[in-house]
Amino acid sequence: MGTEQAAAVEISEPLLLHDEAAVDDQEIERIPEWKDQITIRGLVVSAILGTLFCIITHKLNLTVGIIPSLNVAAGLLGFFFVKSWTGFLSKLGISVQPFTRQENTVIQTCVVACYGLAFSGGFGSYLLSMDEKTYKLIGEDYPGNRAEDVKNPGLLWMMGFIFVVSFLGLFSLAPLRKVMVLDYKLTYPSGTATAMLINSFHTNTGAELAGKQVSCLGKYLSISFCWSCFKWFFSGIGDSCGFDNFPSLGLTLFKNTFYFDFSPTYVGCGLICPHIVNCSVLLGAIISWGFLWPFISQRAGDWYPAGLGSNDFKGLYGYKVFVAISLILGDGLYNLVKIISVTIKEICTNRQNLPVVKEVTDENTSKLLAEQKKRDEVFLKDRIPFWFAASGYVGLAAISIATMPMIFPPLKWYLVLCSYVLAPALAFCNSYGTGLTDWSLASTYGKIGLFIIASLVGSNGGVIAGLAACGVMMSIVSTAADLMQDFKTGYLTMSSAKSMFVSQLVGTAMGCVIAPLTFWLYWSAFDIGSPDSPYKAPYAVIYREMAILGVEGFSELPKHCLAICCGFFVAALAINLLRDVTPKKVSQFIPIPMAMAVPFYIGAYFAIDMFVGTVILFVWERLNRKDAEDYAGAVASGLICGDGIWTIPSAILSIFRINPPICMYFGPSASS
Repeated sequence: MGTEQAAAVEISEPLLLHDEAAVDDQEIERIPEWKDQITIRGLVVSAILGTLFCIITHKLNLTVGIIPSLNVAAGLLGFFFVKSWTGFLSKLGISVQPFTRQENTVIQTCVVACYGLAFSGGFGSYLLSMDEKTYKLIGEDYPGNRAEDVKNPGLLWMMGFIFVVSFLGLFSLAPLRKVMVLDYKLTYPSGTATAMLINSFHTNTGAELAGKQVSCLGKYLSISFCWSCFKWFFSGIGDSCGFDNFPSLGLTLFKNTFYFDFSPTYVGCGLICPHIVNCSVLLGAIISWGFLWPFISQRAGDWYPAGLGSNDFKGLYGYKVFVAISLILGDGLYNLVKIISVTIKEICTNRQNLPVVKEVTDENTSKLLAEQKKRDEVFLKDRIPFWFAASGYVGLAAISIATMPMIFPPLKWYLVLCSYVLAPALAFCNSYGTGLTDWSLASTYGKIGLFIIASLVGSNGGVIAGLAACGVMMSIVSTAADLMQDFKTGYLTMSSAKSMFVSQLVGTAMGCVIAPLTFWLYWSAFDIGSPDSPYKAPYAVIYREMAILGVEGFSELPKHCLAICCGFFVAALAINLLRDVTPKKVSQFIPIPMAMAVPFYIGAYFAIDMFVGTVILFVWERLNRKDAEDYAGAVASGLICGDGIWTIPSAILSIFRINPPICMYFGPSASS
């Protein structure tokens, strides 16, 4: 995700062990072999859903940079597609292979691996920040921003780059699956929650609820798609027309980006993200666009030259970008130190306190222990040999070391080699921390690689080298954590570890093709990266500025900008510390700095939409908590998917230069 956040609820394994979801001995005997868990129909469904979720992820990446978890939607839609297909064939009298929870798990794993590359592949961040448009946006005369450090997106080189960096993370930690899942018994809350969902689908009552959820998802997907289509007719040419620019809170607030823009995607994100994330985003919007930016803009001519363009880094725009960077870095640094310290502490504790097996006479407990033993047997049955993982890592690393300098000449081979020597240790830290907290710090590790390599290479190519190194590090630690989380899901659904590993490989291979292709759809159809476009790509500018900071330092910041940035950096550390030291009943109301940072740069409009979503969910929970728990995810997924699907015909219309027929514009009424 764009924001790295902890799970909203704590998940523990015993929740899986209701009588209804428990697996009896007869069903255990029917667990298919690992090869049978990976089916042609499952791969076809994975490719379809992977394409849809890549489109959605790109849309979010290129607009606001906040990516909610779509794992639930992947599991639910995978269940729906295969169940519908098998039901259709059965009615025709054709014998079909039964749809098992293991096949459902493989589909979900494959889809998540595929669309995960749309985020970790850097299409909205480090790769896009290399392009000419971002270079010109920062300023051709800006110190450290050289014309030589430009590499425009290209379909073939992006595919090649993702292929050579995305598979290493899968091989780096595969031999440690037993240690992480069985010995340390890490929770991996998202993986456990996904397993609960899939296990529930494959019971009678669970299948009935899943059918209702799919119906709900389809209903809101249709509504969202039709609404997005309707909005298009009024959106005119450019970025000033239509419902996306509706001054719902008045023209004065509209000038400061406070308005509801009727986006199903952002409302859906509000429904699916925890309340504290949505409120943090709104608080960040109020602090920045409500107080800080109006205050600084009144100092034009004193703090910075008056009359500068709205996108000049020597003016207000520079404050926006660097304050957002300071919040992101402060939050990332704090959580990095926290997760590493927790990881070290837990490892030491586990070594000292080995588990003790006690005799249990209680019948139910004995049954649960027997089932756990069977899970262990299934998980350990299909081994992934150490020599295979090690040789795979070394071979892929060698290919990457030879290839990366060809794609990015400033990134020398020995820098790539050093990254791959250090990467397994960082991948272990990230995977362990994710298992404890559900908090993946992949982008934080990427930023560390960015700063280190950019400063080592220096002014002669340091920007490109740093951004490329960011991609190398981010891809490895992200895919390693995703794999371990999927191992946990597979363990709890009694899926083979080998089928999980192979489905991750297949999903990653799909993502290496699908993610660049779907990005190219956006790149060809829309004005990506322009401040006046709906697809502003906010993180592209932020990542390029980080690389320039790594090379040049802070010498060219506007007046008082460094002091303000230091203040927000310290505030991010203090807020995180406060969240950790206060009781839960207090800390649940303390905002998340990472979520607060996003609107500082791009505006408040999406914060209003997300807050509307969270208010709807809050009221729904008060009226009927069970319905909200059962259907909120389906409603949110439907809203996000419907708007995402409309992107395809919208892009095709744009490619053929077919413009909306109406420009609906709002302005002040004429004075009498």
